[in-house]
Amino acid sequence: MSDLRVTTRNARFQQWEALLGNRTKRQRTGEFLVHGVRPITLAVEHGWPLSALLYPAGRRLSKWAGELLDTVRTTRVSMDPDLLAELGEKEDEAPELIAVAQLPPDDLDRIPVPEDFLGVVFDRPASPGNIGTIIRSADAFGAHGVIVAGHAADVYDPRTVRASTGSLFALPVVRAESAGNVLEWIRAQPVTVRIVGTDEHGTAVVDRHDLTGPTLLVVGNETAGMSNAWRAACDDVLSIPIGGAASSLNAANAASIVLYEVARQRRL
Repeated sequence: MSDLRVTTRNARFQQWEALLGNRTKRQRTGEFLVHGVRPITLAVEHGWPLSALLYPAGRRLSKWAGELLDTVRTTRVSMDPDLLAELGEKEDEAPELIAVAQLPPDDLDRIPVPEDFLGVVFDRPASPGNIGTIIRSADAFGAHGVIVAGHAADVYDPRTVRASTGSLFALPVVRAESAGNVLEWIRAQPVTVRIVGTDEHGTAVVDRHDLTGPTLLVVGNETAGMSNAWRAACDDVLSIPIGGAASSLNAANAASIVLYEVARQRRL
């Protein structure tokens, strides 16, 4: 482990600052920032590679922060609290720790495909928050991985990481360029996987459809829904019956409902 000190807006600080809002910089450096006790804890628990841990200079730290600084083998950076507050996107007080995490490879084979496979594809999502919420729900309801397909918001945007509440580090999440890449991968698996789409005009109702077999659940873009390629690839398209004045459900909410139904059926 090595120790650094940052007291000015030097080149290293500016590089980390760019990771907050610049997707290209995140991709080029292969790093992103992680805020919050639970996300950082889960990143460490799941062996996620960390480039650095940043902490406020001259401040008494909690037992949690102190133990991580003592045990995680990475660069430790003592930073001026005002500068750390900027990286933490906080106006009042610097966070105890910020982690600089490394991006994993976008390799679909990181996702296991067992006999009870459940995977989620989010097709061209526009909202980082929705990506994070779906990752969190997929983790909660037993999915084996999440794929973010096509031109989409960034999986490693700070808003995505926060919305996932750390599940990003517990579940394989992979970016794929197109539906074709994902379909080639899933069809090459030894397990036969049914592709199930979600749409308000689906041909079957979710709670009347058997979801106990190997399943790849496709959630469409928040505005446009599933692309033509995904719609054509689906074996089934399911709808969620709703009432009231709502005309539709948020994509992340709809995905969470279907994931719960999968988990419910599989428990029974």
